[in-house]
Amino acid sequence: MRPPAPLSGDPSAALSFETAVMTVRTAEAGDIDELGHVNNAVYLIWAQDIATAHWRYVAPPKMQEELVWVALRHEIDYRDQVVEGESVEVRTWLGRASGPRFIRNVDIRKPGAARFSAKVETDWCLIDAKTRKPKRIGPEILALFGVIKTD
Repeated sequence: MRPPAPLSGDPSAALSFETAVMTVRTAEAGDIDELGHVNNAVYLIWAQDIATAHWRYVAPPKMQEELVWVALRHEIDYRDQVVEGESVEVRTWLGRASGPRFIRNVDIRKPGAARFSAKVETDWCLIDAKTRKPKRIGPEILALFGVIKTD
């Protein structure tokens, strides 16, 4: 699988659509289903790719070794098809954090479009890489994402 394009925006302040980090993806032949547009599962891959890229951008290497995010639940809405060769802007921002869980939002739309092609809300859970048990999201992680400020 190809890596996503670099992120734009401020990864430590992605708290809304307006402040989201963004990457651009272009639909390739392998992304297209029998109906001639991007397969629904590809939108989920794009959502996971940007979530992973965002985490890897803000988290120091040691933290990435010690902690892993797993998806507990995805909710996806589809509104506008994307066909081979079309590019989309994939934006992500953080929502509510509670215990080991963090909501992440992803909006996928054609540049300049008024409506999304797909919208994803994922409930992610922070896991200790060694024990594989959930780990509470502490202030150091919230600060990395700009959810709380440390001075």
